[in-house]
Amino acid sequence: MTELGRPTTAHTVTVEGDSLVLDWAGVTDVGRRRAHNEDSYLAESPFFVVADGMGGHSAGDVASDAVVRRMLEVATAPVLSTEDVEEALRRATADIAVAAAESELGVGTTATGAFLSRGDDGYEFVVFNVGDSRVYLLDAAGLRQITVDHSVVQEMVDAGLLSADEAEGHPDSNVITRAVGFDVDQRPDYWRVPARVGLRLLVCSDGLTKELPTVHIAAILGAVGDTLEAATALVDAAVDAGGRDNVTAVVIDVRGTGDDEDPASDGAISAD
Repeated sequence: MTELGRPTTAHTVTVEGDSLVLDWAGVTDVGRRRAHNEDSYLAESPFFVVADGMGGHSAGDVASDAVVRRMLEVATAPVLSTEDVEEALRRATADIAVAAAESELGVGTTATGAFLSRGDDGYEFVVFNVGDSRVYLLDAAGLRQITVDHSVVQEMVDAGLLSADEAEGHPDSNVITRAVGFDVDQRPDYWRVPARVGLRLLVCSDGLTKELPTVHIAAILGAVGDTLEAATALVDAAVDAGGRDNVTAVVIDVRGTGDDEDPASDGAISAD
């Protein structure tokens, strides 16, 4: 388990005279069934990342640690690009290969999150995903899942063989089809989300989503205003619901922008 970044309120990002004000916090817990916490997270603007390691014992922890540390390493500017993410993942893949040399099972990790960028219309979050950790968006329209899982059951949902609700409880729900590691350079899927006032993002491992239904996640995110309290409430609820896996949540709020947009304004999500 690696935790990078501290809970922060009223952090101001300024690029070319244009400002954005953010709050964020990350929380993780080993859960009730696992001996080790193989989740890691990075919560420090411009990167908000969750990595859920796999490989058993300390190997998964090494893999998830490699992702968040390499992403922190490339975060040398207030805003970033997809090339920065992919460079970090290439470095992490090389790090994981060293750890995998001593593992018979293979070593890998999910890598999911969002980073701050600049688009044609100003600040935006670029959401990225490899694996089955997730990013959700909460705004005036409600809670939406942005990322699409790279998993066997998601492929079955896409093929019309399972409903989304059936997929959550399927015995193969923990089998993913893409991961960082295994000597394969992965290009994440990307989505772009305008950074509008009132936007709240949740980045989380599947230890959260396999314990809490979406309606419960939405209720907590909608009721608890402070980012640290919201992330803590989500993790505590998942542990109380069974805690069968490690649980990690990172919550990010957009508090203000240079032009003080209406918090109720809608922002379209675009996929790359």
